[in-house]
Amino acid sequence: MDPNFNFNLAALQFLAGGMGGLVRGLVGIYKSYAASPKTFVFDWKYFAISIFISVITGQMAGVIFNGEWRSSLLAGYAGSDFLESLYKIKFSSLVKS
Repeated sequence: MDPNFNFNLAALQFLAGGMGGLVRGLVGIYKSYAASPKTFVFDWKYFAISIFISVITGQMAGVIFNGEWRSSLLAGYAGSDFLESLYKIKFSSLVKS
C-alpha cells in the first residue's frame, strides 16, 4: 500500500459524491411525484445505480481536484445528471434508427 494514500480523504470523496447523487436523486423523485402522483412508480434499481455512479464520479473528481470534497459533491450531483442525459440521447437515437 502506498504510504502517501489517505484513506480518510478517499472515504470523504466517496461520501461527498454519494451525497451529491442522493440529493439529485431525491429532487428527481420529488419532481416526478409532483408531476404525476397517481402514476408515480419508484424504481429502486435505477436509484441505486444512479447513487453508485455518483460515488464513482465524485471519487474521480476528488482525485482530479487534489482531494477537494466540494468538487466531489458537485460532481456527484451534476455528473450523474450529465451521464444520464448522454445515455438518453444515445438511447433515443438507437430507438429512432
